[in-house]
Amino acid sequence: MTTSSYPDTRLLIANEWHDASGGKTIPVINPATGQPIGKVAHASIADLDRALAAAQKGFETWRAVPAAERAAIMRRAATLLRERAGDIARLLTQEQGKPLAEAKGEAMAGAEIIDWFAAEGMRVYGRIVPSRNPAAQQLVLKEPVGPVAAFTPWNFPINQIVRKLAAALTTGCSFLCKAPEETPASPAALLQCFVDAGLPPGVVGLVFGDPAEISGYLIPSPIIRKVTFTGSTPVGKQLAALAGAHMKRATMELGGHAPVIIAEDADVALAVKAAGAAKFRNAGQVCISPTRFLVHNAVKAEFTRALVQHAESLKLGDGMADGTTLGPLANARRLDAMAKVVDDARARGATVATGGERVGNSGNFFAPTILADVPLDASMFNDEPFGPIAGIRGFDSLEDMIAEANRLPYGLAGYAFTRSIKNAQLLMNRVEVGMLWINQPATPSAELPFGGIKDSGYGSEGGPEALESYLNTKAVSMVGV
Repeated sequence: MTTSSYPDTRLLIANEWHDASGGKTIPVINPATGQPIGKVAHASIADLDRALAAAQKGFETWRAVPAAERAAIMRRAATLLRERAGDIARLLTQEQGKPLAEAKGEAMAGAEIIDWFAAEGMRVYGRIVPSRNPAAQQLVLKEPVGPVAAFTPWNFPINQIVRKLAAALTTGCSFLCKAPEETPASPAALLQCFVDAGLPPGVVGLVFGDPAEISGYLIPSPIIRKVTFTGSTPVGKQLAALAGAHMKRATMELGGHAPVIIAEDADVALAVKAAGAAKFRNAGQVCISPTRFLVHNAVKAEFTRALVQHAESLKLGDGMADGTTLGPLANARRLDAMAKVVDDARARGATVATGGERVGNSGNFFAPTILADVPLDASMFNDEPFGPIAGIRGFDSLEDMIAEANRLPYGLAGYAFTRSIKNAQLLMNRVEVGMLWINQPATPSAELPFGGIKDSGYGSEGGPEALESYLNTKAVSMVGV
């Protein structure tokens, strides 16, 4: 990876790259131009069988490698990822659209996550339990669950794989990933770092193709013992049901519709700076993106003016161009989705304070949009927009804002701004989310849990909690003879 040229992407099976057995490919489109830039191999069932066999063999090898040696290989991969971050970022931007600085930041953050999990794997402890029989010794052992099937989305092609991959590898599992067909080259470059770091064949694998066919084949396979998915709630429910039907361990990181509570005593400038940056990161295509801005009426006008000013200061353009701070949406489907959100809100009485329309005739560019006075029955306040749109609604009390924050079935992330410790405590205890950031932007880190509640899924992809779902617990009681 030494140039910004975009390569065709193949399947990774047993540390070697392969074309699909039937030769079938899928075009990859640059969202800034709408033009094809490459191809990705479309796996057949025969390819999946080979990938599964490799994952089983890789697991048998990797589980026997001491944790310290696993950590050393993972750290070498993290070093390679840092060294290649600039080139990988150019691939990521070409296929996904986010500004180059964001893409490089994603790669560098991925290296930090790998390093943290490499170290955390050294702290997977069992325990000795005092026995009621003096002649017996009782042990609790932690063992890797087995080969993992991972299904990851296009919005963060590096980050969403790394969280799953690092947790799997550090616990001794092998890892077979169905990465997104829209953004295949950056995941391929990520896994190449692990191959080059010395990972044994089969410990990691990468396939692309028809998502429903691949999930429907991998999840029931007796080789796969753990399923991890990041994506929409409807698809997540389908995969969770399939995993449950086959008694597979599962982690589901699903959709969000994050509320932002702006209390009467909030620092409005801080709220706009922090939540505004989070809102338009990756063109709003972020599961933890702030979407529903619930603002006390005493500061609503001030906050709305400032957020509009922030949105209008963004530079919309090709992510590869200097100075771009807001890239295109990842695919043309998102353009249609954004238009429907705006049209619905306007029809129900909301005001378009800025933006609200596609920009240009080529590429997937949509203006950063602020919707004011959004009614509660509008799509914007009920369905995750997953784009550069923020909706604002005024409230007269903090209790009403909390009630609205909790009204939806989503429970992934939330944000709040207040100068009051009393308010902060109330928010901390009452807002129903898996992650809450108060008076700051989102700061997910490897050492903190990452996941949601309610329809936003279950399980964690951060902190020590992330490792538990990749481990089996075995109780052993032994009497000498």
